[in-house]
Amino acid sequence: MKFLDECKVFIKSGKGGNGCVGFRREKSLEFGGPDGGDGGCGGDVYIEAVEGLNTLIDYRYQQHYKAKPGRDGSGANKTGSDGTDITLKVPVGTQVFEDDGEVMLADFTEVGYKVCLLRGGNGGFGNSHFKTSTNRAPRRANPGLGGEEMDIWLRLKLIADAGLVGLPNAGKSTFLSAVSKARPKIADYPFTTLTPSLGVVAVDTTSFVLADIPGLIEGAHQGTGLGTQFLGHIERCASLLHLVDATSEDVVLSYETICEELRQYGNGLSDKPHIVALSKCDSLTVELIEEKKAELEAVADSQVLVLSAASGLGVQTALRAMAGHVGSTAPIEEEEPEPEETAWRP
Repeated sequence: MKFLDECKVFIKSGKGGNGCVGFRREKSLEFGGPDGGDGGCGGDVYIEAVEGLNTLIDYRYQQHYKAKPGRDGSGANKTGSDGTDITLKVPVGTQVFEDDGEVMLADFTEVGYKVCLLRGGNGGFGNSHFKTSTNRAPRRANPGLGGEEMDIWLRLKLIADAGLVGLPNAGKSTFLSAVSKARPKIADYPFTTLTPSLGVVAVDTTSFVLADIPGLIEGAHQGTGLGTQFLGHIERCASLLHLVDATSEDVVLSYETICEELRQYGNGLSDKPHIVALSKCDSLTVELIEEKKAELEAVADSQVLVLSAASGLGVQTALRAMAGHVGSTAPIEEEEPEPEETAWRP
């Protein structure tokens, strides 16, 4: 299944049904009077967050959604039926914006959250509403009100507690596969990760969700490489693990390149707690690791971790550091022991 995290959709609510002009005609009733019924209301347009979805791919193939109109009223004071509502189902983490892409209408952060974006038009009054003592046979009825319509943007931002950032081939996917059951594509060439990946990480007695996004390169904020289109998926993260490839010639340049792209992107990413770590340290000698660690600590102004996802070096230390910044770490559920059977007593 392809990954799609942004799409434009046209929605329209249903038109209200027209009122009816009718009169009661019976053989035994000389003056029946008006009995035109009201029109039904048009259908509404809802958006709901549901389980089991992790992409907006369904909205690539259908971009127009229209609710059903209300039925017209009829004689004998019969009101027309209401139009059927429609519900657009989206994954958790979806945000809804107006056509300009700036004004946010709704943010779906939990399963079951449902919002009505457009209300259907009201049904028109039948002629029975207009009878008076001086006008006992009105021949007028109101038309139903038209439905509303608008273009909206759906943007998916994955729900994760911590995120991985770094240059391509910095070891992010390898780290995610080593600490969780996620299986992202891993290869020895850049841009093997083309879509964000999520994994549930367990450390000590807590667990949290870790997000891996495609690698950034210099000029990503201007669209170079894959650009910054996936950085929105880590905007909700409480902390970021910045992996710097220890085998690169200039670890300081690698670190500063990512920091500059995060700063250019904005939205508070550069202000989040950053945990800096040298990855792939199993490929270097101890002396070379210490040398590069000292260079990186001089510019990072913080302690730099040494880790290797392949050998497990420093992995638990990095996980505990991320868990310390996650405010709502969920405790791992433990199986409750079965109650012991006791002898029956009267």
